[in-house]
Amino acid sequence: MRHAKAKITVAAVVLASALGLLAYAGVQRGWVYYMEVDGFLADASMHTQRIRLNGHVDDQDVVVESTDLKASFDLLGETGRVPVVYHGVIPAMFKPGCQVVVEGQLDEHGVFQADSLMTKCASKYQADEHDRMLKQLNQVEQESAS
Repeated sequence: MRHAKAKITVAAVVLASALGLLAYAGVQRGWVYYMEVDGFLADASMHTQRIRLNGHVDDQDVVVESTDLKASFDLLGETGRVPVVYHGVIPAMFKPGCQVVVEGQLDEHGVFQADSLMTKCASKYQADEHDRMLKQLNQVEQESAS
């Protein structure tokens, strides 16, 4: 009986340790820094890390090759810019001037090689939100008037 309890305890400790190690490895692999363009350019230690980079797509020199699933553009910060090459499906909302988040890593030529591109074109959603709020305000006014 005592020997069986010891085996169960050892097995439980080994299992818990293995699950903990798997969880830690998954978190480490999934952990990616999120930075603005200017902060990224100012911190050379981040140039070798896989990161998420936030900025605006430059209005000039955006090249989209939909047949090759490739986009080349400059990502702008307040003062700096990072050249980006993205390989993958181009989001429908992607356009010059749009705010985006790219995920990837800077290559040896100073080009950010992105394998993920997410658009954050807020103007469309802000207009929708504004319209929704006006409708709610009108409903409240109508309800209070009756």
